[in-house]
Amino acid sequence: MLIANIFGLAASATLAVGASLQQVSNFGANPSKIQMYIYVPDKLAANPAIIVALHPCGGTASGWYSGTRLPSYANTGGFILIYPGTPNMSNCWDVQNPASLTHGAGGDALGIISMVNYTVDKYKADRSKIFVMGSSSGGMMTNVMAGSYPDVFEAGAAYSGTAHACFAGAPSATPFSPNQTCAQGLTRTPQEWGNFVRNSYPGYTGKRPRMQIYHGLADSLVRPQCGYEALKQWSNVLGVSLTRNVTGVPSAQYTQMIYGDGTQLQGFFGQGVGHTAPVNEQLMLKFFGLLA
Repeated sequence: MLIANIFGLAASATLAVGASLQQVSNFGANPSKIQMYIYVPDKLAANPAIIVALHPCGGTASGWYSGTRLPSYANTGGFILIYPGTPNMSNCWDVQNPASLTHGAGGDALGIISMVNYTVDKYKADRSKIFVMGSSSGGMMTNVMAGSYPDVFEAGAAYSGTAHACFAGAPSATPFSPNQTCAQGLTRTPQEWGNFVRNSYPGYTGKRPRMQIYHGLADSLVRPQCGYEALKQWSNVLGVSLTRNVTGVPSAQYTQMIYGDGTQLQGFFGQGVGHTAPVNEQLMLKFFGLLA
């Protein structure tokens, strides 16, 4: 009886642990040898949505898994979280790499797409509900993924990032790189920024990802102008203009910028907020359509 009780307790403990972050090997083409981690909740929705969550510079997949409340929302919403990890370039994403800035050409971007395809096939995920988010270098890469692979992503949310192709031509994209022109607020016209996106996938005429841009106005590492430049880019790509500002959203220190009717593009800028702007899971998931 004692032995049976011990086995029973052990089984209960195992069940209590439940879903956890798991590393995946051999997920497909992976030219830059990045890592794939995945979180699949115990109660998975039929044809689940996928969010790709990209860690900041110097970060890791496991650190980013613990860095937001997304796993908790995945448990209740039944969606899958993919956590890519890069061991390269001081753990920063290759947002300056022409391969990542070109559809199907390689780089970290192609490895991330392989992770998405692997997950869609294995879990019968809904290809119309694939999203990407990230902070700092991950926010920069969020804009890169949305720009290079508009056919894959429904929407994205970039926190404290830079516009797609902002680092194009730079030797690297870390805080230690000699060329910090991008992070210090490189300015271009909306049309110029939009052309970078369009030239990343020549001939593509399909739907473009909807976007949210979050930035702190006290950010001295990736200047606030970087957030405004990203909004200029996506307003041009999506064909929407700024219609109004709303103060106090999501909190008193923030101003929300609404483009068009707000369903395609939104910006959030926080007074006194440095690097990085905190992730607002509720606003983001509502924008993605994963939260009522």
